[in-house]
Amino acid sequence: MSITLNVNGLDHTVDADPDTPLLWVLRDHIALTGTKFGCGIAQCGACTVHLDGQATRACVTPVHLAVGKQVTTIEGVQSSVAKAIQQAWEELSVPQCGYCQSGQIMSATALLDSNKNPSDADIDAAMSGNICRCATYVRIRAAIKHAAQQLS
Repeated sequence: MSITLNVNGLDHTVDADPDTPLLWVLRDHIALTGTKFGCGIAQCGACTVHLDGQATRACVTPVHLAVGKQVTTIEGVQSSVAKAIQQAWEELSVPQCGYCQSGQIMSATALLDSNKNPSDADIDAAMSGNICRCATYVRIRAAIKHAAQQLS
């Protein structure tokens, strides 16, 4: 079936079953591989993208639910908030292996888009669905706070 998606501001028409997970359409049909497969059951957050600005797990989101919405992947996130998050990630040396980082950055960006001054509890709640096997959680929280300070 022919499906048209707006991904990172560009329309892409793909031939996919409507129930195909958005993750696989992004990776296999559109060749945007920054969004990672981690668990396949929406528990690790490696596949996080934005649907109309909301952090969404692409591994369990059928592609038909993304039709008519703005899909943003790590390759296309360009806002001042995203840039502040990415800069803070670099300055505070957040990543170790880096596998989860695109999902972490997408979740952190969605958080700061909606809450410019998050508390520790806000950060923990927003990031709770993102697992980091290297356990850089303290640096992730510090980077989110640093980005929030840079934006204020």
